[in-house]
Amino acid sequence: MARDDPATGPFSEKLRVPEALTFDDVLLRPKESRVEPDEADVSTRVSRNVELNVPVLSAAMDTVTESDLAIAMAREGGIGVLHRNMTVEETAEEVERIKRAHELVIRREDVVTVTPGMTVREADATMEREGVSGAPVVDEDDVVLGIISGTDIRPYLEVGDEDAVREAMTDEVITAGEDVTAREALELMYDHKIERVPVVDAEDRLVGLVTMQGILQRREHEQAARDEDGRLLAGVAVGPFEEERAVAADEAGADVLFIDCAHAHNLNVLESAEAIKGTVDADVVVGNVGTREAAEAAVDFADGLKVGIGPGSICTTRVVSGAGMPQITAVSEVADVASAADVPVIADGGIRYSGDAIKAIAAGADAVMLGSYFAGTDEAPGRVITMNGKKYKQYRGMGSVGAMQSGGGDRYLKDADEDEDFVPEGVEAATPYKGSLASELYQLVGGMRSGMGYVGAETIPEVKSRAEFVRVSAAGQTEGHPHDVMITDEAPNYSPDE
Repeated sequence: MARDDPATGPFSEKLRVPEALTFDDVLLRPKESRVEPDEADVSTRVSRNVELNVPVLSAAMDTVTESDLAIAMAREGGIGVLHRNMTVEETAEEVERIKRAHELVIRREDVVTVTPGMTVREADATMEREGVSGAPVVDEDDVVLGIISGTDIRPYLEVGDEDAVREAMTDEVITAGEDVTAREALELMYDHKIERVPVVDAEDRLVGLVTMQGILQRREHEQAARDEDGRLLAGVAVGPFEEERAVAADEAGADVLFIDCAHAHNLNVLESAEAIKGTVDADVVVGNVGTREAAEAAVDFADGLKVGIGPGSICTTRVVSGAGMPQITAVSEVADVASAADVPVIADGGIRYSGDAIKAIAAGADAVMLGSYFAGTDEAPGRVITMNGKKYKQYRGMGSVGAMQSGGGDRYLKDADEDEDFVPEGVEAATPYKGSLASELYQLVGGMRSGMGYVGAETIPEVKSRAEFVRVSAAGQTEGHPHDVMITDEAPNYSPDE
């Protein structure tokens, strides 16, 4: 019996493999352009029904995104995705905090009030404890009787600490109805030289409060990403089998739920994700995927697809499991399928520079998700530490032992008994401290706009349709970075160590 030619046998055929590329392997080909970078429109969709003013998400990692950073992201036009290494109740509370952050009317349950029978000392202590400079005065039925502020209880106004609040309050209180607009509230404040206006119902019962600070804050962040009610957008990561967390986040007001799984092309994960989609009103993004086949399996029910199998800076999936897909190729394969179904694509991981981000868009992504890029910011969880005279913040992969022990093991479809060890797919590290998220995001989006100018694209969809790639050799990669010099002043958007 003749033996098969080894060059064409079943195993050697496996070595006839397609080429896969990542960010350093390609550059955008400069093209004729009339686009000025500052005029480029970077608005996009992150899912079927949710739009952003900048195409950026912060990763659902416990050293990256909690409510503080999510609020900061939404204020700048992006969206933060809350990690899930917290209880279901904590997840709901974090979502509610994000949604309340820019509400025009502070809801009744969040308004600090005092009663007319309290002493001035008690009222002052209450306001100091809650961090407010004034409070509505209400009776037992929540009817607004007046308002008291720091100026009402100054010693020079001859109000004693033991006097009742009713003796010190301003009883000719200016109120507004429940349908008040920001402009109307601001006009009331200017006309009456006040800084807060209680919002009341038809029976003068307190239902909320509008403050000058709140209105000015909304004006300062006109490009914030908001829902149809004017509240900041919130994203939440949920486990592939966490219907309880998904429902709780949805009821708390989450706009997008992200199925948080390292390998979503798993039939059990897809079935569960589709079931979750049927129980919530929020959009559901499925991830992570990295191939055309995975996209085809999820695109019929998913509101978005998140791409990335092992590209993160603290991810060891590819070396531990031997599996993965270089990110530019992964994005392009998924986008081939998703774009035909009008489903947005998010490139998650591997982005070190703003140039990588716009390359991901050119490969077919609608937005990019970053972890390490934001982990070093003020708003990220964790404290600043100093090593060798430099400042850092903790950063760890959700596949690291620490993150898995905190509850993230099922992201990698792994569980361990108390007497067993996890098999991690990530490491724990430190990332340089960077300052405010706003400054980092400004540099990132600014670089993306520059890329749009080079390819002559005014919008994100035009980047995807107009941009072309060229291959880069190892010499070309070296040529693209500063070389043959010693950098004496670091740029805010470039580090040779990244």
